Amino acid sequence: MGILSSFNIGVSGLHAAGSAMSVTGDNIANAGTFGFKGSRAEFQDLLSKSLKGIDGGDQIGSGTKLAHVTPKFTQGNINRTENITDLALNGNGFFALETPKGRGFTRDGSFHFDKDGQLINGDGHPVLGFKANEEGKITEKLGRIKLGNTTIPAQPTKNVNVSMNLDSRADIQQFDINNPEDTSNFNTSIAVYDNVGTQRLVTMYFNKVADGQWQYHATIPGEDAQGGQPGTLVEMATGTLQFDPKGKLQSETSTLNAFNFNKGAQAGQEIKFDFGKSLTEGGEGDDATTQFGSDSSIARHTQDGASAATLSSLSFNDDGVLTAAYDNGVMRDIAQVSVAKFENNEGLFKMGKNLFKETRKSGQAAVGKPGADGRGDIMAKSIELSNVDIADEFINLMNAQRNFQANTKTITTADQMLQEVLNIKR
Repeated sequence: MGILSSFNIGVSGLHAAGSAMSVTGDNIANAGTFGFKGSRAEFQDLLSKSLKGIDGGDQIGSGTKLAHVTPKFTQGNINRTENITDLALNGNGFFALETPKGRGFTRDGSFHFDKDGQLINGDGHPVLGFKANEEGKITEKLGRIKLGNTTIPAQPTKNVNVSMNLDSRADIQQFDINNPEDTSNFNTSIAVYDNVGTQRLVTMYFNKVADGQWQYHATIPGEDAQGGQPGTLVEMATGTLQFDPKGKLQSETSTLNAFNFNKGAQAGQEIKFDFGKSLTEGGEGDDATTQFGSDSSIARHTQDGASAATLSSLSFNDDGVLTAAYDNGVMRDIAQVSVAKFENNEGLFKMGKNLFKETRKSGQAAVGKPGADGRGDIMAKSIELSNVDIADEFINLMNAQRNFQANTKTITTADQMLQEVLNIKR
């Protein structure tokens, strides 16, 4: 009977309006949830009754039902913060977490370090990333991001790079270590580190021995040398620099290199002095030590040693790389936050607590580095807000309310009509 079916149709409309209210209410409730992705209720009509059989023609609908609740993975606004462990994803992808129920994924980047130095989310789930090796180079090894030791051992100096000019107009000198100032054309001092991290001062003397040919002598004070006498100099490294007629570095050779520091340092420490890529080494001479007709001078010198140090600060950059700064000035990369992407984000399963889980519909997670292969970029000291638009949700609320009221009218009208039928019998 048509009137009775109207009741069922009206009830289906009430269920649909109530479901829409639930979805909209959930969106509004999570408008302040970091990384939350709002959903949209999608409805379908029910199987209609055909008046003319399967050949089509006039049909009477049977109402509606909730068919899908589809998450909307649009980008949320990104706010800057002062927390160094706040991270935001700008673009496609999710942070990967290790949970008791397997790997979980989230857009909520409000992380922090626990007492063991692990980077975790608010529920204590470790964040996964790519670890760095001992040299601080990011590898492809995926695992928990952990600080490890807060101290680093001393790093003895192995290489000293020198960029300078030696005056081609200088007189030829025969170097005498007992009178270095008067028997050299130029000198400079460089601080280096022995194998236990003690800073030592090396003074390098340069003397011209022929046109286009120079010698260098690396010396340390006698009080720093094994068996040395205070007030004297001890020669630890020597070598020769050869220049071509244009003043470019032709070649460099080392004739002695063994630093025997005292006070617990290991004997025979080798420190390589590099004066740039010479012509013999395939260089062009433009960025190497030169011999031009101008005053001898040092442009710059660097060395790779350091004393033992303690962690002083941490920071993430916009590539998601965690860098540790130590109180001796050393900066070392620890890990890089990973980003997972899916073929179908809408197929992910909501686990609650801002977590998603992969399903057969979403496809398997492809975990990689930020900004690579379609993955979003990471923004440091930032947090992604919910993508819920309150104004749009208020409109959805009003639509759901109007739909609910209209369907109640369908039911009350059908009830009145049924009462009229009953009154006819009386």
